[in-house]
Amino acid sequence: MNWEKRADTLADRVADPDSRWRPIVAAVPRHELVPRWWDVDDSGTWVLRKGGDDLDVWGEVAYTDRSLVTRVGGLHADHAMPGERPEGVPTSSATPPSMVVRMLRHGRLGAGLSLLDLGTGVGGLTAYASCRIGDRYVTSLDVDPYLTKAAASRLATIGLYPKFVTADATQRVPGTYDRIVSTVALPAGPGLRPVLAALATGGRIATTLERTSLVITGWKHPDGDVVGRVERDTAGFMPARSGDDYPPALTGLFATARVSDGDETGMGRYPVVDVANAWVLRSMLEVTTPGVELAYEQRDRIRTALLVHADGSWARASAEGTDPPDVHQGGPRRLWTALERIRSRLNAEGSLPLLGAQVRITPDGLCRLSRGKWHAVVGAP
Repeated sequence: MNWEKRADTLADRVADPDSRWRPIVAAVPRHELVPRWWDVDDSGTWVLRKGGDDLDVWGEVAYTDRSLVTRVGGLHADHAMPGERPEGVPTSSATPPSMVVRMLRHGRLGAGLSLLDLGTGVGGLTAYASCRIGDRYVTSLDVDPYLTKAAASRLATIGLYPKFVTADATQRVPGTYDRIVSTVALPAGPGLRPVLAALATGGRIATTLERTSLVITGWKHPDGDVVGRVERDTAGFMPARSGDDYPPALTGLFATARVSDGDETGMGRYPVVDVANAWVLRSMLEVTTPGVELAYEQRDRIRTALLVHADGSWARASAEGTDPPDVHQGGPRRLWTALERIRSRLNAEGSLPLLGAQVRITPDGLCRLSRGKWHAVVGAP
């Protein structure tokens, strides 16, 4: 495989010609970090792909600016047997190189500054950072011992020896760091406290918040507060997990939402939208109505969105194409109504107040957002 040429082409796509990250992207053999991955076939089933089976496909996939899923549920592609079909959602992946570079830029790395990479994955960010500031200044942390072990081994083969730590970052983060860059979405509130405690005074963090695409950056002040902003950028990362897999989805409530009439029915104002992929809309929903889980289905021209919450609330909106949807809602809260309030604000004002908002994160993990007269707190019990 002529990986050098492919890596050079990838570097042209994800970094400007004069960027200090361009030669680094071109120098890292990304295919070595992803020898196996999961793909989805036409039936929606996870299928194992092995790089060694077709070097051309391996090279094309590894050096395309895309995410590669490496773990589904509790099954890593490295451990899968031929024909095995995992069930569940992705639990680890190789982050697109462009997103890795953007997060590193937000982290403001510098010579002699220690970096904590939260969410090892395949080790891509660790590799780029090690090439830039030196591997002795880089520590990579993941909850999964196989991921840290595999990344350490694969980076060693290309001459990089950063430190790897296996720990649950929502419970404990060993050490103190000048920079923290997270490619897992962190929970506001108690789960954020260990990460904040590991950030040195004067240090900088770049992360996203769970169930949002908001890129939060900030500097740690002597009083322990992290003060910064929501960048005018977005990124979609898997949420941090504490165990081998994510907690089970609200399957029973989704089943109810698919078929029940509900306590309230009516016609919605706006077309059905795949909320999970409408990133800023989804982020505002999490800020105003935390904890909503989502599903979206399309059969022929019928589009259906489902929203559920652990408190028993649920909503179903269904319509043909962009027609106004039939809406059914149940439980203590009206989730589709909450979403429509956000969409009304977006239509009336042309934007939502999230991107560019000021942020203050207190040591207890609460994230206070503000922009003009708008204020919100994320992570409150």
